Amino acid sequence: MAGRRAPGLSGLPASALSAAYTNHGTNLRENHLNSLKTQLSVFQQLLHQFSITHGKEIRKNPQFRAEFARMCNAIGVDPLASSHRKEGSSKTSGGSVWAQMLGESVNDFYFGLAVRIVQVCRSTRAENGGMIPVEEVRTRVQKGRGELGGEIEVSEDDIKRAVESLEPLGSGFTILMLGSVPMIRSVPRELNIDQSTVLEAIQVLGYVTISMLRINLNWEKARALAVMDDLVAESLVWVDTQGDEKEYWTPTIIRDV
Repeated sequence: MAGRRAPGLSGLPASALSAAYTNHGTNLRENHLNSLKTQLSVFQQLLHQFSITHGKEIRKNPQFRAEFARMCNAIGVDPLASSHRKEGSSKTSGGSVWAQMLGESVNDFYFGLAVRIVQVCRSTRAENGGMIPVEEVRTRVQKGRGELGGEIEVSEDDIKRAVESLEPLGSGFTILMLGSVPMIRSVPRELNIDQSTVLEAIQVLGYVTISMLRINLNWEKARALAVMDDLVAESLVWVDTQGDEKEYWTPTIIRDV
């Protein structure tokens, strides 16, 4: 007589089967999470070793510094974030990743750079209404880079990262694109669609007139006048009245001419 077959899964009560699946799924998730934690830890150790080996290049070379920051971001490490918590400790080390890995020079550079950006934006606000190209800020800051650590060259990427470090403070500083030009907005103001369209047109054409807006955008005269009056009131554009028709320029374009 053949031996009796052991009961399979179908022989288990429904509640027991459900519990078995749940337990198995939990184990799989825990194993997967532990594996990811191990991989992340390895990546962070390699990143730390990389920063030690290439610390001098990261300090001096803006392209190298930008690539290092991108590697940090790729594994969820914010180079400018402070209060980094050490594993197994309830206390924080109190410094950013830059400071912990490369010493205070680069860390101080970024926060010093943020201060200089604020100064530049505030000193030019009456000219540009609180909207200034990132490249112009970089040029102005670069002239006074001795205040930031001397040998460190300032790049556009550095400017953007320094501005981003100000956002948690609720400072109102942010990066936005005006056409293809990255701008720093230093006032808590949102541009509407018409205002953005006009400013982008000025970036391309150099200036605009009411007639140009009416012909190219099919706007009514009242709409064009309302937009330009708002932009002039906010000091985002200046008016040239020397021609037959008023021409509207941005302060940046005027300085470049």
